[in-house]
Amino acid sequence: MGNLDGKSALVTGAGRGIGKEIARLMASEGASVVVNDLGTGLDGQGEDRSLAQQVAEEINGSGGTAVGNADSVADFEAAGRMVQTAVEQFGKIDIVVNVAGILRDRMIFNMTEEEFDAVAAVHLDGTFNTVRHASALMREQKSGRIINFSSTSAWGSPGQANYAAAKYGILGFTATLANSLDRYNVTANAILPYATTRMIDSTPRGQEFREQHGMLPSEAAAGTEGDPANVAPMVAYLATDAAQRVNGHFFGVRGHTISLYSHWEIAKVIRAETGWDLKTLSEVFKETMDDQLVPPDAVHVEGQERPLRETALQQSDPATWKTLAQGIELWERDAYFGAKR
Repeated sequence: MGNLDGKSALVTGAGRGIGKEIARLMASEGASVVVNDLGTGLDGQGEDRSLAQQVAEEINGSGGTAVGNADSVADFEAAGRMVQTAVEQFGKIDIVVNVAGILRDRMIFNMTEEEFDAVAAVHLDGTFNTVRHASALMREQKSGRIINFSSTSAWGSPGQANYAAAKYGILGFTATLANSLDRYNVTANAILPYATTRMIDSTPRGQEFREQHGMLPSEAAAGTEGDPANVAPMVAYLATDAAQRVNGHFFGVRGHTISLYSHWEIAKVIRAETGWDLKTLSEVFKETMDDQLVPPDAVHVEGQERPLRETALQQSDPATWKTLAQGIELWERDAYFGAKR
């Protein structure tokens, strides 16, 4: 018995990396899967329509059930065909996982309109396209799971204005879906993953790794923190009946660590009984808001490849973790700061 027995899923971007591992895990848990991937290069150029079919055949050969689809998520009508394929082949659509993505990195002052639009079309429009078609059916059947992929690049990654804007938009879109579809027993959540995929290969750090080791980072990812397979269990969990009450949340998944991001919160409020004038606002703003406006400095932690910001640094301190069971630990922001007060 699998945790997804009888479920029908569409996973986009499932020809490689994270999407492929999600499709494989869901199939092993009993879901019938539409494996979608146009097979483009990282920049969205070209196509290899055999990738999706190869993954589907691998799943079928392992005893699962899958069909391949090589349409583009950026095409609204094509996205409808993906959803319809699930209905025609498996009788319904229960799960949509939006992983498909491309990169066109460039500093904002050099970025072209086409580079911005191309990335937004795949990430943001593509997420809308599949969800628009699937949600209409989920509403009728009064059940469904939507899992969208965002990124911590949304917090302000230099050189990725297009990618970051689309990924931040997906968070707002996901929150709206959660509030709009909850009455129909449909949930929507977002994943902010870390995995060593071809997106990492394309970075200067990825190229440096290749020079040092004679292979790309993604080729050495199996069994490491960056293994794309590490992301799949959380996605599969959100698709199960057990996750019915999990709705409108954002989860970071990195290696063996799963983080729950807080929702947007008001940090401070200032109020003037008779309204503000510019002079008073300038004075009060400086003394009340300034400490909230400076992002925490990136710091280096021994054993870590990249700088970690304040919260990650706190989490790296073993004393801030609570043991729940053998090999299972919990870190809570409120508990940490409560102890510091």
